[in-house]
Amino acid sequence: QVQLVESGGGLVQAGGSLRLSCAASGRTFSTYGMAWFRRAPGKEREFVAVINMSGTGTYYYDSVRGRFTISRDNAKNTVYLQMSSLKPEDTAVYFCAAARGYSGMETRRYEYWGQGTQVTVSS
Repeated sequence: QVQLVESGGGLVQAGGSLRLSCAASGRTFSTYGMAWFRRAPGKEREFVAVINMSGTGTYYYDSVRGRFTISRDNAKNTVYLQMSSLKPEDTAVYFCAAARGYSGMETRRYEYWGQGTQVTVSS
């Protein structure tokens, strides 16, 4: 079992930056692929970024590639999402998710989810 807690969200102007953190419980963090998803009000959840178990491989949704960076520190049981050059369309609740032995973008494969942290980007 894994419990995830996101933090770092807030209000930022367009062009600004935020760094989200996701703290995970347990001793087996390094066996889980970690991903970030986001959901705007009234819209479906969408994939943002993923990092594999060792932290050697990443993949991003096209609209955030080059602006966002996902990373993890297995010694701290933490995954991060560094967001730069933020745009109003990035406004959403951002969720951290974990999948045992999986690091793809299939939403249904992620069995553990955090409660989310709000990111609001003003124009």
